[in-house]
This record gives sequence, structure tokens and C-alpha cells, in this order.
Amino acid sequence: MDLFIIVYILVGIVLGVIAGKFIFARNTQQKIDEAELQAKNILKEAELKAETIRKEKELEAKERFVSLKAAHDKEVNERNRKLSEAENRIKQKEQSLSQKEANAEKQIKENDAIKENLNRQIELVNKKRTELEKHQEEHIRRLEKIAGLSAEEAKSHLVESLKNEAQTQAIGIQQEIIDEAKLKANKEARKIIIQTIQRTAAEQAIENSITVFNLESDEVKGQIIGREGRNIRALEAATGVDLIVDDTPEAILLSCFDPLRREIARLSLQRLVTDGRIHPARIEEVVEKTRKQIEEQVMEIGERTVIDLGIHGLHKELVRMVGRMRYRSSYGQNLLMHSRETANLCAIMAAELGLNPKLAKRAGLLHDIGKVPDEESELSHALLGAKLAEKYGENPAVVNAIAAHHDEVEMQYVISPIVQACDAISGARPGARREIMQQYLQRIKDLENLATSYPGVEKAYAIQAGRELRVIVESDKVSDQESDKLSFEIAQKIQTEMTFPGQIKVTVIREKRAVNVAR
Repeated sequence: MDLFIIVYILVGIVLGVIAGKFIFARNTQQKIDEAELQAKNILKEAELKAETIRKEKELEAKERFVSLKAAHDKEVNERNRKLSEAENRIKQKEQSLSQKEANAEKQIKENDAIKENLNRQIELVNKKRTELEKHQEEHIRRLEKIAGLSAEEAKSHLVESLKNEAQTQAIGIQQEIIDEAKLKANKEARKIIIQTIQRTAAEQAIENSITVFNLESDEVKGQIIGREGRNIRALEAATGVDLIVDDTPEAILLSCFDPLRREIARLSLQRLVTDGRIHPARIEEVVEKTRKQIEEQVMEIGERTVIDLGIHGLHKELVRMVGRMRYRSSYGQNLLMHSRETANLCAIMAAELGLNPKLAKRAGLLHDIGKVPDEESELSHALLGAKLAEKYGENPAVVNAIAAHHDEVEMQYVISPIVQACDAISGARPGARREIMQQYLQRIKDLENLATSYPGVEKAYAIQAGRELRVIVESDKVSDQESDKLSFEIAQKIQTEMTFPGQIKVTVIREKRAVNVAR
């Protein structure tokens, strides 16, 4: 029984294996058939796609061939057209050349005929010339017999007489031209000068030697004077200005020939009165601050002036000197106003004459720069101004115009006489200057210069309208006994060298100060 089961199981296993192989073989065959069918389908699709691509490429190739053929045909047609045009032009040129050649042959034939005609005429002219020469020689021989002179002698006499007559006429015509030119030049010069003056309006002389300082009340006068007059003396010593306190209500007069000093004194007094603290130490401090402020204002005035006149590239030192002109006067005429007026006149006149107006304006502004030097010099203001302008790199024409505007050097440029003329116009017009004022200011300045020429003198101020000269000496160089001697010597020198009305009081001040600071 067990054996039978085992056999049965073995038989079942064998049959299962055989059945499995049969099924596997059948499945495998089925897959092979499917793969072959799929491969056939893919191959057909590939063939169809290849056929489609081939047809598309053939169409593209045909289209490109057609386009290339069209372009080629167009190019061939264009070349044929150009060839045809070139052939036509060549034919036209050939026709034109043929025509010109025919005309040239015709012209040559005509020229030959004209030449033959001219040769015949030349022969006739030569024959007539020979006959005329014979007749002329015959006439000359007859004239020589009649006049008793040879032909050369008669010719020389004739030439000499014509030459003398021509010279006489030429001299007369030359003189007429010169007279007419002078008359015309004078008219034009007067016209230019009149137009120049009319186009420039300027102020009249307004400078003086007195400034009125107004007060809110007369009580302030006592503070300004101070105890035993120490405040007013300190203010006069620090500024060099004479303060006149009289019965004039609510006013103090500041008297000095130097406008810069008067302005410093006025501003200092204004600050002191506003502050209320008025004593000698405060006065010196305020005056020093005011002096520095004025120096800054001087620079601002100079810069504003050159900007208003349109002058560029001026050295800073020259700009500062231009600003200092505001506080100087020339024969009662403000020096800055005079220089501005001269500059404008020079520019207008140079423009009328066709010259450089900017260069002329520059020379006109700087022509009196020598009147405001930082240090006194023995040179005249024209030569000193030219030296300063040359030092600070000004144009040679400007330097020469400054130096020559008072004929101290030779004029080398065209603008030099223009500056001289405009300077005279500005100073000579009615109301421009006051000669008496300038003489007074010069006398005051000479007084101070005389005192400062002595050794040991630190400062010198002419006050009381020139009736008093206050001299401040250095205490370590001048003793008390030498102060007395110095006062006497200065008085004697003034008496012998200067002319003045009334009398002049000479006061020598020697002061020793010891200053320490507690910290």
C-alpha cells in the first residue's frame, strides 16, 4: 500500500513536470509569436515614417532648388541688365567721342584757316610798323633840327618836369589826406570819449574826515569819557582817532584823516556802547577784534568788486588791496569808486576801439593799487603798483598800463593810453575831487610819517584836525628823559619842514605795562 502511494506520488510528480514543461513551452511560443508580430508592426511603422521623411525631404529639396533657381535667375537678370546699361553707356560715349572727334577735325580746319589769316595780317602789321618807324625817325630828326636837342635829352627834360609836377601834386594830396585824417581822428576820439562818459554814471566826491556817531541819550557820553577821561584817552590811543564830545545832543564826532581808522573807531564804539562795559582793557580788546573784522570785510569788498566787474583769476593779495581801496581817498574821491569808474570807462573805450575790454577793465581797476600798500615805499604809487602787479603774475600789458598812467615809464601797449585817459576822465569830471581835502589829508599823513621816522617810536596819530600829534614810544627803548628830548626834536622839525596854520602840539606818551594771568 505504501509502495503504491509512493509510486502514485512519483507518477503525479512526473506528470506535473511534463505538464509544466508543456505549458511553459506553449507560453514561450506564444510570447515569441507576439514579439514577432510586434517587430513586424514596428518595422512597418518605421518604413512608413521613413517614407514620410523621404517625401518631406524631397519636397524641401525641391522648394530650395526652386528658391535657389529663382535667386540665380534674378541675379542673372540683374547682371544682364547692368551689362545692357554698360553697353548703352559705352555706345553713348563712343557716339559722343565720334561727335567730338568730328568737331575737333572741323575746329582744326577752321583754326588753320584763321592761322593763315592771322599770318597775313601779321605780315601787313610788320610792314606798317616798318613804315611807321621810318616816319618816326624822320620826325625825330626834324624835331631835333628844330629844337636843337637830341631825343634822349628831350626825354630826360620831359621826365624831370613830369616828376617834379607829380611830386608837387603828391605832397598836396598827402597833406590833404593827413589833415582830413587828423580831423576825422579828432572827431572819432571825441565821439568815443563822449559816448564812454555818457554810458558811465558815477558818484560825486563824498569823502570827508569826520564821522558822526549817534547816541541814544547824552548819558552815554559820561561812560565814554570815563573817570578823569581815561576811557576816551584809551580809545583815542588804541584807534588813532580824535573823539570830539561837545554840546551836540546825542552825538559824538570821530575825526581822523584815515577812513579805515574812523570805521574801526565807529564799530568799536558801537560795540562798547551796546555792551555797556567801557574801560581801558575792554576798549583795547574790542578795538583789536574790530580791526580783525575790518580786515575780513576788506577781503569781502575786494571779492565782491572783482565779481561785479567780471574780472577773474586775480591774486588774493591784489583782491585784498582792492578791498582796502574802499577806505582810501584820492583828492577827496573814494579810491575804490574811482578805480571802478576807471575800469568801466576803460572797458567801454576799448570795446569802441576794437580792443580787449576785459584786459582794459583789469588794468583800470588796478591802476591805483600802489596807493594802498602794506608798507610805505619811496616809489611813486604808479611804479609801486606796477611792481605789485608784476609780483602777483599780472599780464605785461596791465603792468605797463599801471606804471605808465602818469608818464613815468614809456607806454608799450595800446591799453596804456586808454587807462591814462580814463583815469583823467574819472578824476577831472565835475564834482569828482576836492583838492583842498587832499592837501589836508596829505599834511596829516606827513605829520605821522615825520614822527614815525624817529627810532623807538611805535605809533603816531595826528588828531584835533592836525593841531595835535600824539607819539607812542616803546618803553624799553626810550626813557623819560629821551621822551622830553624826542618831543622837542619833533616839534622843531615840524616847525622847520612843514607849513601849517596855527600851532601843533606834540605829545610823547611812554607807558610801561606788566600783565599776568591768574589761572
